[in-house]
Amino acid sequence: MSTQEVTLNELDPQAFIERKIAAIVEAVGDGKAINALSGGVDSSVVTMLGHRALGDQLLTVFIDNGIMRQDEPQQVVSRFDALGVPVELVDARDVFFEALSGVTDPEKKREAITQAFYKTVFGKLVRESGARHLLHGTILTDVDETVAGIKRQHNILTQLGIDTEEVYGYSVIEPLAELRKPAVRVVAKALGLPEEVYDRMPFPGPALAARVIGEATPERIQTVRQATAIVERELAQTDAFQYLAILHEDRVTGMRDGRRDFGQQIEVRCWESEDARTGWPTRLPFDLLERLADRITGEVPGVVSVTYSITKKPPSTIEAV
Repeated sequence: MSTQEVTLNELDPQAFIERKIAAIVEAVGDGKAINALSGGVDSSVVTMLGHRALGDQLLTVFIDNGIMRQDEPQQVVSRFDALGVPVELVDARDVFFEALSGVTDPEKKREAITQAFYKTVFGKLVRESGARHLLHGTILTDVDETVAGIKRQHNILTQLGIDTEEVYGYSVIEPLAELRKPAVRVVAKALGLPEEVYDRMPFPGPALAARVIGEATPERIQTVRQATAIVERELAQTDAFQYLAILHEDRVTGMRDGRRDFGQQIEVRCWESEDARTGWPTRLPFDLLERLADRITGEVPGVVSVTYSITKKPPSTIEAV
């Protein structure tokens, strides 16, 4: 499928939906396809397009990789069950944490997640299902950042010259590769997805592993998961483009009960942006920042320091890893 951009001004969502459904039907024929739902707007749109195009020929799975937000796997499966789309929940937590064990370099972590996802987990599912096609939620910004060498997005394969048929045993279909995030949201709404999906805040493909600097162990993921829940509750009314918590690698000196507490540091980021290509920090009220710090240090075990990033993108990026 073409990766020439369809801009928001050019987009006719109903015509786009019809065109992509027809393209999926043509590509898959009477075969089977498999689709990984993460709950984000991109994968949700692809799931609905695939379901409409293929019906029972499509196997949709949610891979519980152990690095999602609090209760996210169960919430996503329940939401799509209510929409009439069956989703199989696959427990692959051990596979992903084994792949991430001892890995600290950001690009190597992304590569470990890519291999665990596409080769180990999906390889098995493809063999068991007989599917020869993977529906994929790649959008144009993913392609741009990877090809430019800014940040390797875990879902970019064919654009890097990877022959997915040879390496993984299936072809990849990317219905959204012509769109950027604002256009994807319009298509999501046109498909009848609920507001909690089409207006959902961006969330990275490597999930919370993208928000842990250093090794992403189960314990460190749990720390950033708890901090993330607090940040998302406290900043939900800001109307910011994206907000997140990051766990730093180095421990810092703190104090509790008059004694030194050598603990962990959480960085909070809150962004204003149109399409994630550029961004600038939200000017949050200081009392809100104080409340965030008090809640995170009080409710997340081991955290003694909370900071707020005030750097624009560029030179920073929205995610840390």
